[in-house]
Amino acid sequence: MKKILTGALMACAMMLAAAPSAHAGGFKIGPKVGLNVNKFSMDKDVVSGDNRCGFTAGVNAQFTVPLIGVGADVSVMYTRRSQSDQIATINTTTLAASEKTINTHYDYISVPVHLMYKLDLPAINKIVAPYVVTGPDFSFRVSKEIMNDFKAKKCNVGWDFGFGVELIQHLQVSATYTLGMNKAVQYVPLAEINTKSGIKGNTNGWTIAAAWMF
Repeated sequence: MKKILTGALMACAMMLAAAPSAHAGGFKIGPKVGLNVNKFSMDKDVVSGDNRCGFTAGVNAQFTVPLIGVGADVSVMYTRRSQSDQIATINTTTLAASEKTINTHYDYISVPVHLMYKLDLPAINKIVAPYVVTGPDFSFRVSKEIMNDFKAKKCNVGWDFGFGVELIQHLQVSATYTLGMNKAVQYVPLAEINTKSGIKGNTNGWTIAAAWMF
């Protein structure tokens, strides 16, 4: 995990070092913060999840080709994903079925790498410029395992679909939906660990964010 954190910090430093040339060639960089709402889903009905709110913060860098509006949007973000899970249980003595609720969270260094298209209209782009993004989102877990029953993968991969608007050439407000591409968590009840059985799940969700670009 130290190597991941060191790499993330180096990436942030390199992005910030490029700030003096921010306006050359359509390059912009700036801080970005937001809230995420995660929906945790499993491949069986034994575990169900509610929408939970987390947060994200980091550095965003963009490059767009002038007039064409096509470019790249890359971020290095610290992200906390919270989840609330209802787990079906059976009392081995009375055989009565019930549910227990577990609230937890995992922390990640997320690196979204997006293809970006910004609508470049000379008459209005100094005031408002809408844009869309799409591309992979790589998340590396930096928090420890919290519960014995849940095993979170060290790397999650999602695919982002987003849209936003840039105001006065600096403030960007965006909404992005992340579709989980791999199984992020495996639920293995302690009683079944030796049998290697388990229930796998992934995390989908929305992120609402704001960035100030220089």
